[in-house]
Amino acid sequence: MAKAALLTGCWTALVTPFTADGAIDEAGYRSLVDWQIAEGIHGLVPCGSTGEAATMSLAERVRVATICAEQAAGRVPVMAGAGGNDTVVAIATSHAMAATGATHLLHVSPAYSKPPQRGILAHFRAIADASPLPVIVYNVPGRTASNIEAETTLALAEHPNIVAVKEASGNLAQMSEIIRHRPAHFSVICGDDPLTIGLVAAGGQGIISVVSNAAPKPTAGLTRHALAGDHEKARALHLALTPLFAAAFVESNPIPIKASLAMMGRIQNVLRLPLVPMDPKHEPVLRAALVAAGALPA
Repeated sequence: MAKAALLTGCWTALVTPFTADGAIDEAGYRSLVDWQIAEGIHGLVPCGSTGEAATMSLAERVRVATICAEQAAGRVPVMAGAGGNDTVVAIATSHAMAATGATHLLHVSPAYSKPPQRGILAHFRAIADASPLPVIVYNVPGRTASNIEAETTLALAEHPNIVAVKEASGNLAQMSEIIRHRPAHFSVICGDDPLTIGLVAAGGQGIISVVSNAAPKPTAGLTRHALAGDHEKARALHLALTPLFAAAFVESNPIPIKASLAMMGRIQNVLRLPLVPMDPKHEPVLRAALVAAGALPA
C-alpha cells in the first residue's frame, strides 16, 4: 500500500472557474493555483463539492485534477476528489484520478443510500484496498444525510492506506474522540472553517477550507499559528476571518465563495445548474466580510 506523511496545514477546497458558456476556464484555474501557492497555502483539493464535481463529467474531473497537479508541479500536494455513491464506480474513479498526478484521493461517504455504519466501513475498505494513492475519508452529514461515527472512523484509521479524515460533522466532541484514539499515521482535518482553531487546539492537524479560496494568506496563517501553538496570532486571524466564515455560507457552497472571487476579479461568477449566482441582497455583507479579512480594500 502507498505510504504517506502525516497530513497537516491549510488545504484549499478549490472552486472550478467556468467561462461564460459553462466550459472549464483552464487559464483561470491555473492562475488560481499559482496564486494560492504564492499566498502560502499548504495543499490543494480539486473536484470536491466546492469544485462543483457533482455537475462535471468524469472526463472533466480528470482534466481539472490534471491541470491542478500540473500547475502545482510538486510545490504542494494535491488531494483529488474521487468519491461517489457507487463503490465500484468510486474505485474506478480512484484509478482515473491517480493518473492525473494527484498525491492523495478524497472520498466522501456515500450520499442518498444512507448505508449503516458497517456499510460505510465496507465501502471505504474496498476503496482503500484498491486505491493506488492514500485515501482521505470525508464525513459531511449535511450533504450525505448520514454521519460517520467516531468508532467507524477509528476502525477505518487502522487501514494502512487510509491516512486522514476530513471531519465536517460540526461536532467537536466527535472530532475530539477521534483525536484521542487515532493511530500515529492518521490526521484529523477540519472541514468547517469556523472550527479550525478549536480542532487544532484539541490536537487536530488542520483544515480543508472553503474561505481560503478568497483569503488564502490569512487562513493559512491562522492554521500555521494554531499548529505552532501561537494562540494570540491564531486568535487574531480567526476573529478577522469570522465574518467571512459566516458570509461564505449565506447560500449553498460554493455560491458565495465564487461571488467573492468574482468581486476580487479572479474568476467569472459562473456556476452550473442547479446552482445559481448569489442573491444580490447578500453582496453588502459578503463585501464587508472580504474587507475585514483583508481580501478586498476598504
